[in-house]
Amino acid sequence: MSHLLQNSQKSITKAIFLDRDGTLNVDYNYVSDPDKIHPIDGAREAIEIFICQEFLLFLFTNQPGIEQKIYTKEDVEACNQRIIELLGNPHFTEICIASEATHAPEHYRKPSPRFINEMVDKYRLERSKCYMIGDKETDALAGLNAGIHGILLESAYPQSPQCQQLIREGKILVFKNLLDFAQNI
Repeated sequence: MSHLLQNSQKSITKAIFLDRDGTLNVDYNYVSDPDKIHPIDGAREAIEIFICQEFLLFLFTNQPGIEQKIYTKEDVEACNQRIIELLGNPHFTEICIASEATHAPEHYRKPSPRFINEMVDKYRLERSKCYMIGDKETDALAGLNAGIHGILLESAYPQSPQCQQLIREGKILVFKNLLDFAQNI
């Protein structure tokens, strides 16, 4: 009987890859104290929409402060746990903490597509149904580099001419915030 149940259950093939700082919580630059984690307005509601639409959720955060010895991996994990709690404890299928310094060779650091590609393969995701969402162009470029949708949230960060061109061409889509994206997906 369990074999029949397994075969009748549909597998989830779509995913949302989320940046943390500036996307889910206010970016105070090198956040290492869980008490300084404050969700961005609408983030919790957006997560609820993604869950209702049966997306797998992945957290993908660049944290160069680890390699630069500004804070520890444990500090980052405590901040991750705090934002998850404040968002209502959604299940993140996997979490990637890219600890490479800003100018170090990229392994997982966005715009590298490595983490996304590994997750697409591991969970047999359909690239056309996957989104990388963040407030910096490196977030959107990680998505494009992995062959998925790159979504950029409006922010105070200036975008390079290359990114501005990708936006004009419609290859990177821009939304006011995470909730705006979730309501228009």
